[in-house]
Amino acid sequence: MSAGSIAERFACSWPTTTRHLRRLEDAGLIIRNKTGREQNYTLNRERLQAVVGQWLAWFAVK
Repeated sequence: MSAGSIAERFACSWPTTTRHLRRLEDAGLIIRNKTGREQNYTLNRERLQAVVGQWLAWFAVK
């Protein structure tokens, strides 16, 4: 999905959206692909599952 398409879905400003995207990219949760001036983002499903799985395991009853 393009950065513009992502930004349209939220009520925050464009700079705020791009800052959040940068943080998600830094965390390895999304992957940015740049083609010319356009930047598209995809979920890094493996990383997301690993992080969420570890977080959910914290709540598991033992």
